[in-house]
Amino acid sequence: MKDIHKLMDECDATALADLIKQGEVKKDELLEASIERLEQVNPALNAVAEKLYQSARNTEPASGIFAGIPTLTKDLFAPVKEARMTNGSFALGEARPQLDDSVVTRLRASGIRFIGTSTAPEFGTSYTTESIRFGATHNPWNLQHSAGGSSGGAAAIVASRVVPFAHGNDGGGSLRVPASCCGVFGLKPSRGRVPSGPLVGEGWGGMGTAHAITLSVRDSATLLDIVSGEDLGAPYASPADNKPFADSLNDPLKPLRIALIEDAGPWTVSPAALESVQHTAKLCSHLGHHVEVVKFPVDLLNFFEAAFNIIAPNTKSYVEMLGDMRGSPVQNEELEPATRIIVREKGMISAVQYVRSIEHMHALGRQMAAFLQKFDLLLTPTVVREPPQLGELHVLDESMSLEQFIELSHSYSPYTAVFNGTGQPAMSVPLYWSKNDLPIGSHFVARFGDEATLFKLARQLEQLQPWNQKVPPINACMH
Repeated sequence: MKDIHKLMDECDATALADLIKQGEVKKDELLEASIERLEQVNPALNAVAEKLYQSARNTEPASGIFAGIPTLTKDLFAPVKEARMTNGSFALGEARPQLDDSVVTRLRASGIRFIGTSTAPEFGTSYTTESIRFGATHNPWNLQHSAGGSSGGAAAIVASRVVPFAHGNDGGGSLRVPASCCGVFGLKPSRGRVPSGPLVGEGWGGMGTAHAITLSVRDSATLLDIVSGEDLGAPYASPADNKPFADSLNDPLKPLRIALIEDAGPWTVSPAALESVQHTAKLCSHLGHHVEVVKFPVDLLNFFEAAFNIIAPNTKSYVEMLGDMRGSPVQNEELEPATRIIVREKGMISAVQYVRSIEHMHALGRQMAAFLQKFDLLLTPTVVREPPQLGELHVLDESMSLEQFIELSHSYSPYTAVFNGTGQPAMSVPLYWSKNDLPIGSHFVARFGDEATLFKLARQLEQLQPWNQKVPPINACMH
């Protein structure tokens, strides 16, 4: 038998699954090694909301493509039967759902074992994973910095080599921003690609979707093959694909027309972020793609006004639903200041304002679709500077206005949320580390339903500049 920790240091989930099938690795051995690795790094990272070790040991994995591969689910709007679901808040207490999220069901069917749930900020409305309930999740590249949000726990765990991938979700950049902060790969699928049931029809008016943070591109593609597909009764659906994403990874990719955005106006892009995206543009040119600098065709301030007209009433509705479920209203003091600000300022907008904001998003989706007829992909920085210091984006002052909150959060990541509104797929690719050895991702957007092009380009970039060779100082590697 091969050294399990050496294999986990070097292999992605696809390779580990192959070794299990060949009899070189035992499923229970892999499970215990992943638990050992999580115990090694979590005291420094604080990335786990709940450990599910015994449940994983008691579960015989299904005989699917990832049979025996361990991972974690994100503790945010993704119920796992009998696991505590807090959504990063005290308001849910010790609630333990008696059903699985649809994505969790599909992951289980592929043979995945869940060893825990990963941390998230309260209700997922922050680009840093810091909650009053769980405290701050630290970045494995530098513990003074944030792992990003809202899938920060997932990103920190994957980057530190505990497991090769972890579930997450994304309503405004929550997969891509932490992937950027932690130097790993994060992809947000097209609207309707991944099921949102059984409890949710559409998250945040269709802006929310689930997927994963991964070390390798092929793991992300395989996971999307596993969780995507027909979702009976869903309000949205993405185009069906003729070929599994994992199978098309190495298909020839024609030279692409890539629109490059360098200016985040009204917010400033740091020299490091500008250098990161220019570095990526050069890599794309080296691969034979054509890159052209263009102006971003979206008024960001108008976009965020409409976005929070959707997010705030949804948040208020959710908080009231929690009160109904537990039999007593959720009190203000049970909620974090950021949630109170959002609900206070826009939670009671009129139905007409809400509908107009939904229509704004649909119009923007058509506008972006027209723009992407001229280009195959759009390239921006994922974020406009290095991962923030802990505390920098965590709101503790309830007197802050919503405009100040938007300025604080979205001046850090201006672009990611736009594509939750428009529905196109987008990814953050780790290709650049700053002089302080902190990662800054590059953000690519494709036409609606065209994840295949994103995966194929990411695979080219991964082969040209392999990022899995860069391991953060806080890591679970045993060699």
